[in-house]
Amino acid sequence: GLNFIDLMVRQGNIDNPPKTPLVPGFECSGIVEALGDSVKGFEIGDRVMAFVNYNAWAEVVCTPVEFVYKIPDDMNFSEAAAFPMNFVTAYMMLFEVANLREGMSVLVHSAGGGVGQAVAQLCSTIPNVTVFGTASSFKHEAIKNSVTHLFDRNADYVQEVKRISADGVDIVLDCLCGENTGKGLSLLKPLGTYILYGSSNMVTGETKSFFSFAKSWWQVEKVNPIKLYEENKVIAGFSLLNLLFKQNRGGLIKGVMDKLLNLYNSKKIKPVVDSLWALEEVKEAMQRIHDRGNIGKLILDVEKAPTPLMANDSTETSEAGEEEEDHEGDNENKERMPFIQ
Repeated sequence: GLNFIDLMVRQGNIDNPPKTPLVPGFECSGIVEALGDSVKGFEIGDRVMAFVNYNAWAEVVCTPVEFVYKIPDDMNFSEAAAFPMNFVTAYMMLFEVANLREGMSVLVHSAGGGVGQAVAQLCSTIPNVTVFGTASSFKHEAIKNSVTHLFDRNADYVQEVKRISADGVDIVLDCLCGENTGKGLSLLKPLGTYILYGSSNMVTGETKSFFSFAKSWWQVEKVNPIKLYEENKVIAGFSLLNLLFKQNRGGLIKGVMDKLLNLYNSKKIKPVVDSLWALEEVKEAMQRIHDRGNIGKLILDVEKAPTPLMANDSTETSEAGEEEEDHEGDNENKERMPFIQ
């Protein structure tokens, strides 16, 4: 699986990045080739998906058994690689942190991305939940049926939300950071929960920019603890990778995965796969995420051959998302223009 956090790792926009050289990637799917001596519950040949603390973008991956889960019979490998990060993150934020219940309302940014689409699907499993989403305008046609109200990511969504719901919303899920933090807090109802789970506004160029980093944090509204209790608002942060690999909550995540797989088997949720890329095309795949061109998840497929480049690919960059219409399922044979700079 290819995630926005991988761009932040590449640019050094994370705390204590590992020393290079390193193999990126935090999730994968595949077939068990070997087992540790004490491993139980799995056999060689099992189809599995797994969390990995780096090193997932490889032909052979090794990870502790507590981070490995069997793939349902009717889930293919690309869907399985798109499943763990997005759906566990969405589920934990909605149900473990924000306590989503019937009749609540949710605002999610980047509604067309992997986590955004997982949030929309999980919200649909609870009766009478209203979902407000922001996304780039070219994605609206493809995702309009997944959320209740959809706004352009560059529009004044605060006023649009308040026009529909004067009191605001119960839950705000923010992967952008920057000025959106203050906007999200201002939209919260009493007893509402604001959750920061990313800071993609820091990634503006191809390399780490101190100016972009400083500007993003400068725009973050300073949180006044007194104001929080006076307004009965909750502010929270969520990092799945820290929960797994630094805070030893693998058992908790396993329980969540069991619930999610039950929802998948009941056909209530399904990973949205944007496109499949060869490992040699990782630069172009990352460019697509950087340009916010994806609808759902990008997958690196070790068995896929690179798409032949056209004559002008080395000098031109195609517009993000222009060709994406059928965005669900295994898109291995979809025609697309590689994203080259």
